[in-house]
Parts: sequence; C-alpha cells; structure tokens
Amino acid sequence: MKITRPNRVSRTYKQRLAGPPDAVFPLLCPVREADWIEGWDPALVVSGSGFAEPDCVFVTVAEPADAVWYITRHEPLDGFVEMIKIVPGITACRLTIQLHAVPGGSEAVVTYCHTSLGPEGEAFVASFTEDYYRKMMQDWESRINHYLRHGSMLRADGG
Repeated sequence: MKITRPNRVSRTYKQRLAGPPDAVFPLLCPVREADWIEGWDPALVVSGSGFAEPDCVFVTVAEPADAVWYITRHEPLDGFVEMIKIVPGITACRLTIQLHAVPGGSEAVVTYCHTSLGPEGEAFVASFTEDYYRKMMQDWESRINHYLRHGSMLRADGG
C-alpha cells in the first residue's frame, strides 16, 4: 500500500448567465451540452432518462486517456450538480456547479478540484493555473450565454 500526500488544485469561478436557473440547469448535462459546446460528443452516456441524473455515467474521449464522469449529486430544484471525473493514472476531479438566481439571469459558481494520480497528473495540476481556469470559464460562459440568448451554438467559424 502506498499512501501519499495529495497534489491538488482547486479553482472557483463565478459566471454570469443570461437565463434563470431553471433554463440553465438542464443544459448542465452530458447530452444537452452538445447543444451549446462545439465538438462535445461523449463516447458513451449511461442514463435511465437519457439525460443528466444521479448516477449517470459518461465517457469523454481525450488524450492521453479517456475520462470517466460520474454524477454524484443532481438537484434541479436547488440548482446544484456535482460530478467526479477520473482520468485513470492522471487525475481525479470533483466538479461542482451551484446556480443562483440574480437580476437578469443566474450566477453559476463553478469549482473544479483536480488531484494528481501520477507524473502526468503532476504536470496537469501545475498547468491548471488561475489564468488558464479563468479563460476556460469565460469561454464556457460565452458559449452558454450565446445559446441562452439565441437558441444556437456559438461556432468557431462564426456560424
């Protein structure tokens, strides 16, 4: 048995979204994200309802290894979702999203907490800087807001 101190990074960002929580929450789903994230295409979604729900599992294709996601909490009435993302041998991540109604829409408090599982994870944790995370969250924010305002995906080619 090997026990080691965690190498972990946690980042939180508050997004301002152009829709109320009941319009935003359904979009936080491995199936519905394909409506607003260009290129989003999970290889597998295991779900009784066909959408996000407690114990939904999905797999995303990535390099150097595919990621397995597991929804641990899915609370539409409270605007809260929590999921775990495992990239075997690299990182374990807990993602939480808490929505709050604010004038003109919603605020989403999005937290990613990555823990290294090995040498490649060490490099990933080191690269998950505040600046990198802010840019990632601003991109996500602009994409979901475009969808909320226009009902269509924001595409890289402007279409």
